[in-house]
Amino acid sequence: MYFDPKDGMRPPPFTHSVYNALVIPRPIGWISTISQDGVINLAPFSFFNALCGDPPCVMYCPNGYKTGTTEPKDSLTNVRLTGEFVFNMCTADLLEPMNATSAHVPASVDEMAAAGLDAVACEKVKPPRVGNSPIALECKVLHIIDMPASRTGVPNTTVIGQVVGIHIDDAVIVDGKVDAARMRPLARLGYLDYATITPESIFTLPRPD
Repeated sequence: MYFDPKDGMRPPPFTHSVYNALVIPRPIGWISTISQDGVINLAPFSFFNALCGDPPCVMYCPNGYKTGTTEPKDSLTNVRLTGEFVFNMCTADLLEPMNATSAHVPASVDEMAAAGLDAVACEKVKPPRVGNSPIALECKVLHIIDMPASRTGVPNTTVIGQVVGIHIDDAVIVDGKVDAARMRPLARLGYLDYATITPESIFTLPRPD
């Protein structure tokens, strides 16, 4: 089948928005920020990825509004005011707290503490990292880009950051490499579906040149 996205993302026979299921798997952007008042915000984002390796840069998209308002999400408000954020890798062991941090709560709530996670100070940025996560990337904001709004006028925004500090748990370093099987990172699929990287799912494919 073929359809034009300007007509909507639920063409027959689909009963749910289909787009999030078309570009998969995606890493989960578990982003920690901090308000000017020192309140920690932690939220997972479906649209996240690495952009380049030298210098290392990443992006995430805090699209839409806070539920029931026309206010930007805290993860966007905080980076606009502070210019800093941290990416924390979400693993299979962190599935439940990651999901808990997707709840819509007031800006006054410390979401890291509410999810029972350890907040650990970073080296170069003020937002803390999730101490339970094996990988954390300290980031400085490079650009905040307004994307085309939705058909109903809801804003979409991309935050691009340069990685200025990297934390790697020694337990996932094996033979001079980061061992994905030990980390068991989570991947975002469509709808409410996720996948876990397991040792059985990993294979090596040499390049032709």
